[in-house]
Amino acid sequence: MKVINGSIIAPRGFKAYGLRAGIKPGKTNKDMAVILSDKDAVCAGAYTRNRVKAAPVIWDKKVTDRGTARAVIINSGIANACTGERGYDDTSKTAQILAGLIDSEKEKILVASTGVIGANLPMEVIEKGANMLVPLADNTEEAADLAAEAIMTTDTHSKKIAVEFELVGKTVRMGGMCKGSGMIHPNMGTMLSFITTDAVISHEMLDKALKEDVENTYNMVSVDGDTSTNDTVVVIANGMAENAKITSENQDYEVFCAALNFVNEYLAKQIAADGEGATKLLEVKVQNAVSPEDAKILAKSVITSNLTKAAVFGRDANWGRILCALGYSGGEFEPDKTEIALKSSNGELVIVKNGVGTGYSEDLATQILSADEVTVSVDLHGGAFSATAWGCDLTYDYVKINADYRS
Repeated sequence: MKVINGSIIAPRGFKAYGLRAGIKPGKTNKDMAVILSDKDAVCAGAYTRNRVKAAPVIWDKKVTDRGTARAVIINSGIANACTGERGYDDTSKTAQILAGLIDSEKEKILVASTGVIGANLPMEVIEKGANMLVPLADNTEEAADLAAEAIMTTDTHSKKIAVEFELVGKTVRMGGMCKGSGMIHPNMGTMLSFITTDAVISHEMLDKALKEDVENTYNMVSVDGDTSTNDTVVVIANGMAENAKITSENQDYEVFCAALNFVNEYLAKQIAADGEGATKLLEVKVQNAVSPEDAKILAKSVITSNLTKAAVFGRDANWGRILCALGYSGGEFEPDKTEIALKSSNGELVIVKNGVGTGYSEDLATQILSADEVTVSVDLHGGAFSATAWGCDLTYDYVKINADYRS
């Protein structure tokens, strides 16, 4: 497997584009994008666990349950969440508009929205944007970059990746783009992620691969502990690589899953690193837990601890906060066996051994915590299971961004 250029248009038979239709205030912000497949494709999706679900989430789940998609249309600036029957009707109309432009059926159109909750979509702008997007959609890297920019809200940069791999002599490609910066928590958490591939795979196997991988990637990310109403990840596989169809958990399926995990983990880490106001990516690795579930619970607890996140921002090796977060997590472990280390490009340092501080160098700890990416490694010495979670530091700017999000 190798990383290649092109993100969502890297696989055969996909086009994309992004532009400004006029949903967001201002004169330059891009706010609509499309992803088009040359043919009907198998699709699968995973969605927010928030009981309050945006209209496009409800719509998309029906599309991915049926298992066939032709295109995705995305808007940023307005989430179309908590908008009642009108919101769902607007989602259906959006799908119908795009379907008419590409000679498809609205039931095969995925719709995604992100932005302010409670506002209605300006449908005349949505229709204008769709009519502008379709003729411009292309399979160039520039077109894919424009699409990735158009789905951003408070993101500071676009997030995209593509890989190439082999399935029994056939070259297969997979690309992805996502957005996410705030309202991010380990329940598919506002994040949107779109993955394209030219692999030939059944709906059942694609659905299984995605849902299992989400648990170890997007669901291990937290920025602020808030689970969005709009979280969506969809995979579209149009089969144009012409590999032998994946219909069971064979070797090709394992290779496909490895590629999907690589793409999803990369995008998940990009979301964590770009958390609102963040200055660094924080990774928490829990090792030697008594069960996979306990490893995940413990890793998530540390990554979501506001006190730990604030300490990382201040470059303060306050290990008591880490141990405390482990302790209230509900996960099983023995505090007296626990070891905690800090790692970054600036060095590595064990700060807790057998549940007590090691008398470490505060200067070295500060130096390690000054890097752009910091890992907290927790060894529980209790079992054989591990888990990794990703987040970011908690800064003054997080409050500033969210204090005036609507204004």
